[in-house]
Formats: sequence, structure tokens, C-alpha cells
Amino acid sequence: MDSSRSAQKAVIQFLRSEGEHASQMYRRMKEVYREHCLARCTIFRWCQRYEAGHVNIKDLPRPGQALIVTNNATISAVDELIRQNRRITAREIAVELSISKGTVHHIIHKKLGYGKVCAQWVPKHLSEDQKTARMGVCLTQQFPH
Repeated sequence: MDSSRSAQKAVIQFLRSEGEHASQMYRRMKEVYREHCLARCTIFRWCQRYEAGHVNIKDLPRPGQALIVTNNATISAVDELIRQNRRITAREIAVELSISKGTVHHIIHKKLGYGKVCAQWVPKHLSEDQKTARMGVCLTQQFPH
């Protein structure tokens, strides 16, 4: 049995077209769906919508920010801004790219692996070339002769 919201909305629409009252609908649906049943106020609200002429049981799209902003283009844009200016702040990046500061924080720390050291963004882990270069510097410093 499908206990999704859209399935229950379809049942509400069907029972409403038969002339069933909202309180009776709630009792019948509570017996069938048990803990997965829509709330009583939700059933009443949907009954009112169907009486007003709404026939679509799907949720309509809502305005607002997209759920997924962390795509490859955004990640590379954040990386490019950091490479141009290592002292840039997360707030400045957020304003520049028109994304939230939390998203910038997630991209910087989780996706790019950067951390703040002496007010500059640096990779948390060294690449193999950087490790080799450091080893070479250490060896020349240890044995100057």
C-alpha cells in the first residue's frame, strides 16, 4: 500500500468527490494508514482546496533558492577566487557568487579541502610534488656541505 502524500491526497480528492465529510475522511484514512496518515488539519486543508477548485494533487513548484548549488561550476569558481586572493573571506566569496555563506563554507572545507592558516586559505593536505619539494628543502638544510 502506498502511503505517500500524493497517494493520500488522491484518496482525499476521491472521497471528497463522493461527498465524504473531512472528519469522516480522517477517521477512515487513520484506520488504513495508521501512523503514516496525514495530519487532521492537512486533510481539512486539502478538502478546502478541492472545494475551491484545485484539482492537482502534485505539489506546485515554489519560488526560492535551488536546493543544489554545489555543482562543479560553483566549486571551480570558489577555487579560482581563492587562488586569486588567498586572503579572501567566505563572506566575500558568498557575495561574489551570490550563494550562501554556509554553502561557501561547505565547498571550501569539504569539497576543496582548504583550511585557514595565518589568514590565508591553504590546502589541508600536501600533494606529492609539494611533499617532495619539502623533503628536498629539509635535506639541503640538514646537510649544507
